[in-house]
Amino acid sequence: MCIVRVDLKVSGKRRFSRMSSHPVNGGLSRLGAMVLAVFLILTGGCATAPSPSDAEALAEFNELNDPGEPTNRGIFEVNRGFDAVLLKPVATLYRDFTPQFFQDRINDVLDNLHAPVVLLNDLLQGKVERAVTTFTRFVINSTIGILGLADMATEMGIEGHDEDFGQTLAVWGVPEGPYVMLPLFGPSNPRDAVGLVVDFLTDPFNIWAANTDRDLAILARAGTRAVDTRAIHMEALDDLEKNSLDFYTTIRSLYRQRRADQINDGKLPPQMPAPGLSRNSPGPVLENSEKTSRVRYPNDAPDQAVADPVTAWARSELAYRKLAAGDARPSSAMRGHIENPGFTLVETVETTIVR
Repeated sequence: MCIVRVDLKVSGKRRFSRMSSHPVNGGLSRLGAMVLAVFLILTGGCATAPSPSDAEALAEFNELNDPGEPTNRGIFEVNRGFDAVLLKPVATLYRDFTPQFFQDRINDVLDNLHAPVVLLNDLLQGKVERAVTTFTRFVINSTIGILGLADMATEMGIEGHDEDFGQTLAVWGVPEGPYVMLPLFGPSNPRDAVGLVVDFLTDPFNIWAANTDRDLAILARAGTRAVDTRAIHMEALDDLEKNSLDFYTTIRSLYRQRRADQINDGKLPPQMPAPGLSRNSPGPVLENSEKTSRVRYPNDAPDQAVADPVTAWARSELAYRKLAAGDARPSSAMRGHIENPGFTLVETVETTIVR
């Protein structure tokens, strides 16, 4: 039997009263209700825990931390259907027919609009130096970069980073809770789901749009971000799906590793265990750039080093499959990736396969 208890406390201040009847707030309420509904659905679709007498199986069940796996898998398949029917085709058209220059400008604008949310979470986490960097980047890109159309800050050597309220809660010591698959939003957990809502509510762009009757601007921005992100990771996700024995568990593992890396600002301890596996199975640390690479490589060139950590992760798993089958031998650059390659983010510049 699986029981989920959800306690909600809502408080408000009069200075927000003018928004209380606004359509966007109805949308926000529906967003919160949807997240809550997913948690409640999990109470009826929980995986059965192994018998306490089977200590090994019970430990593995607890390690996976996915008590709602049957329901999560169902939602995952619905999300895949949505991606196949709508998101991926649109992202493919966007990637293939929009000049790279304009794709970069769109990505830069979206990143700049998100900067105030990053700044807020930098401050909430007490990361003053990173907050100064975020503020400096925002000022430079909003002025010299013409409202974010050009990422001049990066050109000047001021690299960006990402923060969200889910990471803030983690820094504050809030546990992540069980793994959940949210409709449309994808992999998450209660902590990150709360963070998703808080980031949405505190985003200055959303507040501006809500107070100026520009509701469609919020939807347009969210849709553009989804298409842009999907286009960036097109080959990576295709590789991942093609070469994974179980795409669901692969996504679950990758999500947890990526979140752990983000929470630790890309500085995971050397003995960080791979999520979902034994705590005695450490993996190498990802040394990834804080700005997503748009470099794309053909599927028939797995030997080429890649800058995108998701693509590198997918290809490291493929390397493991080839090595296990005897179809390839490791190069000297793989440096221990064979020990746990299928579920560990790897140093992307050293991911190679010698065929």
